[in-house]
Amino acid sequence: MVGTHINRNITWAEQGQPFMTYLARNSFMLQQGLFVADFAYLLNEGAPSTMPFWGEGLKPAPPEGYDFDYVNSDVVLNRTSVNAEGRIVLPGGMSYSVLVLPEVNRMTLPVITKIRRLVLDGATVLGPKPLQSPSLTGYPNADSDVRSIANEVWGDLDGISRTKRKVGKGTVVWGLSPTDVIASMNIPKDVEYTRSLDSHVSWIHRRAGDADIYFFANNTDRKQDINVRFRVTGKEAELWHADTGEIEPGEFSIVDGRTTVPLHLAERESVFVVFRRPTTSPTRTLARSTETTLATVDGPWIVDFPPNFGAPPNITLPKLESWTVNADEGVKYFSGTAIYTKSVNVDRRWLRAGHKVLLNLGTVNDLVEVSVNGKPLGLLWKAPYEVDVTSALKSGANHLEIKVTNEWTNRLIGDRLTPGKRVLPEGPPPFGPPPALNISGLLGPVTFVSFSLR
Repeated sequence: MVGTHINRNITWAEQGQPFMTYLARNSFMLQQGLFVADFAYLLNEGAPSTMPFWGEGLKPAPPEGYDFDYVNSDVVLNRTSVNAEGRIVLPGGMSYSVLVLPEVNRMTLPVITKIRRLVLDGATVLGPKPLQSPSLTGYPNADSDVRSIANEVWGDLDGISRTKRKVGKGTVVWGLSPTDVIASMNIPKDVEYTRSLDSHVSWIHRRAGDADIYFFANNTDRKQDINVRFRVTGKEAELWHADTGEIEPGEFSIVDGRTTVPLHLAERESVFVVFRRPTTSPTRTLARSTETTLATVDGPWIVDFPPNFGAPPNITLPKLESWTVNADEGVKYFSGTAIYTKSVNVDRRWLRAGHKVLLNLGTVNDLVEVSVNGKPLGLLWKAPYEVDVTSALKSGANHLEIKVTNEWTNRLIGDRLTPGKRVLPEGPPPFGPPPALNISGLLGPVTFVSFSLR
């Protein structure tokens, strides 16, 4: 309910800048232009008049590949009109192909009057025929007035055998699904990709001038390789990375007015796919990268802990493992930043022209800072925990330093289970069973990898 507290007292407050920068870049991009939606769902005029945050979700369910927006009765009454293409438009530039009514048989007289106007002007409206007003306003004639307008608009539709009717320039539909309605209008999916059983990718589309901006997020702990078809044509694809700030060309192919872009998303990775420049070619193929493991860095590792955090000054780990399996309670329940150090030997053949050397840390919980021979190489806060170390390496012996920071959870649990050895001034609230310890530290495997394009 209360979310996650981010303040200067969290363990990773000093390492938070890359994550905050990532949030800022995403926020900036997602404020550009206007949201793109094909459906506008009218909220119920009754109580509660809110989005369906709970229960069975939105009904009727929007079809896959299309996005939707919510509008309330105030928006319908005071801000909607219909353009020459039959789209429902708002003064700020938002527009929708279909207005979906709530699955109730009540509607106030002003709203049904405005919906009649929208349909007559060319809008497509999907929803059941209203039978009465939910309000006493206009009593005792409100219900009969609502039925009179409903009969004019819905006519003899019953939502079963008769489901679609032309009225003026527009169309009213009752009993068909949003999928059937949008298909009958020959509007292709905004986003389409082949789903596997374990795939779960979220997306948002915004349009700023002539640029189409799509945000994709992999919501799984597994890598996702998908080919995405966009309702875009005539433009080249670019991949914008909010974590690094890098913009790179994307592969694409344009067929039948749709653009297909392959996306290779690491676990929980997000990316913007941006179409802003015209293309003279229907396809673009890029050089493939190759990675070859050069060496695995085995133990032992020296791990230094800060004073007054409950852990010993340092320990030696014969192999990488979670702090939570250590026999020393100070290590087992440690929260904060610990420093792994090791000397590694680099073969001069690794440092050849045209190749990069990457240090892959495998599994890390939770954040890590890497330096080689005293040169800081950046902070990693998400998978893949991999950093370019080419500029810092030298032939022969190299000093490797890896600072790993976890969250407060384990220390809080330790203070609760061993109150006589409490490290923090105050422990967690004493209710419920203690949660499980969070796997923490550098787990590896740590490898040097050669990276090149071919």
